[in-house]
Amino acid sequence: MTVDEDSLNLHRYELPGGWTVLAGKTAEGNECLSLVLARPKDWWFHVRGMPGSHVILRARQGEEPDRATLKGAAAIAAYHSKARGGGIVAVSGTLAQFVTKAHRAPKGTVNIRKETVFKVRPKVPEDD
Repeated sequence: MTVDEDSLNLHRYELPGGWTVLAGKTAEGNECLSLVLARPKDWWFHVRGMPGSHVILRARQGEEPDRATLKGAAAIAAYHSKARGGGIVAVSGTLAQFVTKAHRAPKGTVNIRKETVFKVRPKVPEDD
């Protein structure tokens, strides 16, 4: 399957420091974003325990995102979920290399390993 970012209908955000965040809009878009477009060192995020967008923080060569950047991407994942109206939301994050598809799982359903849980308020950069 050959797909590029521009061919998918994705939300795109810029975080402070020029970090790019992509969020899926559909189950098919989530799956493609997580399993086709994501590079191994990109960070992957999803709200815990309820439906929502898969979110990717694009990795940059030779740079590691700081905690504030990771939390900013997690807040975008919380915003694009059923938890948007909640207060503090738990969001799972891991490197995209630890995101896999379970055999015969529905579209948009993935398994993750080595997760970090971020507690954030749902927010996108335009809310500043």
